[in-house]
Amino acid sequence: MWFSSKINTSKFVIYTLALVIMNNFAKADFFENITDIIQENQARLSYGVAVSDITNDGNYEFIVTGFGTDNLALSYQNGVIKNIINNETFSDTDRRAIGVVTCDIDQDGYEEIYFLNTDSYSGNKLYSDRLLDLVNNKLKDLFLLDKNIKDLNYTAGRSVACVDRNGDGKYGIYVSNYGGPARFYELENDILVDQAPSLNLDRITGGRAVVVGNIISGKSDIFAANERGANFLYTNKNGSFKEVAKQFGIADELQNGRGTTLSDIFYDGKLDIIYGNWKGYHRAYIKKNNKFFDIANKDFRTPTKVRTVISADFDNDGYDEVFFNNIGEPNKLFRINDNGEFIELKLRDALEPYGLGTGAAVADIDNDGILELLITHGETAEQPLSMFKANVPMNHKWIRILPKNNFNAPSRGSTVTLYTDQRTHAKTIDAGSGYLCQMEPVAHYGIRSGENIEKIVVTWTDGTTKEIYNVKLNQMIEIKQDYAF
Repeated sequence: MWFSSKINTSKFVIYTLALVIMNNFAKADFFENITDIIQENQARLSYGVAVSDITNDGNYEFIVTGFGTDNLALSYQNGVIKNIINNETFSDTDRRAIGVVTCDIDQDGYEEIYFLNTDSYSGNKLYSDRLLDLVNNKLKDLFLLDKNIKDLNYTAGRSVACVDRNGDGKYGIYVSNYGGPARFYELENDILVDQAPSLNLDRITGGRAVVVGNIISGKSDIFAANERGANFLYTNKNGSFKEVAKQFGIADELQNGRGTTLSDIFYDGKLDIIYGNWKGYHRAYIKKNNKFFDIANKDFRTPTKVRTVISADFDNDGYDEVFFNNIGEPNKLFRINDNGEFIELKLRDALEPYGLGTGAAVADIDNDGILELLITHGETAEQPLSMFKANVPMNHKWIRILPKNNFNAPSRGSTVTLYTDQRTHAKTIDAGSGYLCQMEPVAHYGIRSGENIEKIVVTWTDGTTKEIYNVKLNQMIEIKQDYAF
């Protein structure tokens, strides 16, 4: 009898330990691998990803670049992700697209698509870039028009970003070139003109990443993380720019910049700068008294072969995570605590230790209030795309804010700030291209347990603000710049 009881007790202990181990293992599994919903997901060479409403139907697509293969427009339909565009100009199989962004350059409410092609490592290249617009329901390359040929970009580049420098909804496109001057394209009298020389933006360096937002001036500033040279920080002075990276302590001359993102590290309503350096120390810069200070801890700053860096609340717990997409070594994920401390989280499905990660982007592609993470691969070998989604408890709440400017286009470069009884949390409406990529134009917030929203404030690209109150959870709210709440 005693012997039987001892066996039962032992079984109970073993069973309990197994449950604990399984529970811990489950907790460690932050992401779920949902790659199998991508149709016809063959191995390929890919780099940049952008998120935009290509079809103008209110739903967002992942735009995936092809390096010597088709560019894709991946849409969520009936439970699967599939390419929805079969257009020779868009697919552009013979060129080598690396960076991509979308924004409204002609103020018609539709986001044009800029594909940065790079067929050489540095300096001159054979093929120019593409700038696609929807004309009579067909995608046309504006760079093919005779009036636009004189200013084509024939310099190898990496990233592109959209800048509403005057705050009037008229976007220009900053092109971060490598071994040649940066470009800044705007429409002037319906002609594409490179304004970089007149705006003091035509510096030559090893251009890598670019982000745009309310960084220091309250309007659309530009931060460029570079390689083999100092970073650039351009403060917006009434639509012109002054380079101040060294003055603000963020030049980082000895490192080689890659993935870059804007993030509110202390949840205090201020946008900070996070970026990865290739095989170098990763940075988490906060601004105090007109200087930036790196507060990255040892685990966070540890060098990796980093590509894209994303700051987002993947699991809707109200705390942002920072995802490091690495190439040829495991990815990393950190949670940002209230005190600005970075805590590394375990990864399993999204670890991808042998993944050749080249780009990544997030969007709520299926409109369920949880972000999807799409990762591209390539460079040294063909690999298929992969897609992940956080395992989110059913009781986690969320709110999503989509600011639209006066022309009904996403107000990329604007800031959304969430005020609650627990925090003040700023997020940028991504203008690209932290490295080759661009996120959805939505501020996505998970809501903490017991948290009450007091108000939401949008700071537009002209520096003006709009406040909304009495916000209901678990919905997307579209805020119009010219509409009074």
